[in-house]
Amino acid sequence: MHKYLISVVVPVYGGINFLDELCDRLNKSLSSITSSYEIILVDDRSADNPWNKIHEISETNNHVKGIKLSRNFGQHYAITAGLEHSKGEWVVVMDCDLQDQPEEIGEMFNKALEGYDIVFGRREHRQDSFLKKLGSKMFYKLFSYLTETKQDGTIANFGVYNHKVINSLLNMRENLRFFPTMVKWVGFKSISVDIEHSKRSSGKSGYSFKKLLKLAFDVMLSFSDKPLRLMVKMGIVISLLSLIYALFIIVRVFLGINGLLGWPSLIVSIWFSSGIIIFILGIIGLYISRIFEEVKSRPLYIVDDLIDKTIEIGERKK
Repeated sequence: MHKYLISVVVPVYGGINFLDELCDRLNKSLSSITSSYEIILVDDRSADNPWNKIHEISETNNHVKGIKLSRNFGQHYAITAGLEHSKGEWVVVMDCDLQDQPEEIGEMFNKALEGYDIVFGRREHRQDSFLKKLGSKMFYKLFSYLTETKQDGTIANFGVYNHKVINSLLNMRENLRFFPTMVKWVGFKSISVDIEHSKRSSGKSGYSFKKLLKLAFDVMLSFSDKPLRLMVKMGIVISLLSLIYALFIIVRVFLGINGLLGWPSLIVSIWFSSGIIIFILGIIGLYISRIFEEVKSRPLYIVDDLIDKTIEIGERKK
């Protein structure tokens, strides 16, 4: 049973200045579709403390609900918290900085009603800096290669999702969350529509280069074992090269060709082999660390406070 037709889940981090306009535009966009909707703002405990603003908005807007996490868990964990508390037959996921425009929801929802379970918003013309777009493009190309899947860097979180897609996604209880890839993994009938992507009017993204780099490594290790297979191939190639070089030395001896003792090349080869071994052990160690995180079975997030009388504090799926 679904209490609402549409639920909108918005992770909030560093976006306190956008919330008034965001909720106003969401109300206008959603009310043109239905009166049965909810807006779930998930406070991921950013430094600007948006919880008071969420409280203020909810007092005058009955459609707005709030979830305050106990600490900063990260964007995709905040999305998970919002999804688990959503009660809509259809769920919209979007960012809070208004680069995802609420006015695009109507077009995506109408496309979903044509028989699609997932409608992705494709940012054909991203309004981001050159470096951010370049970094994103490189990340998705490398991610596509390592996971042997087709990843589209123009598609992020913004989209319309049927409740059965969300339920399937929530059954995936792995510790590392990356919403776009998890949605693609569960399957179902999907389509992408072009949307207008806006510039960020103020502030900056919560993703620093360091955070993006960590996310890239975590996602690649969690969704693919290809790095391990590449290490096996590298080991085979190095072994073959060593065998060829050994045969070369043997042939030189039989031909009576005497050369200088190859101490420099020997030292270099030892250092090279040692570096490869340490690198491989490091990759294995990272996979083991992911296993270590999973077996602890800690909750994906912890709720500190809620603005919704129908939800009890601490309620979550296990």
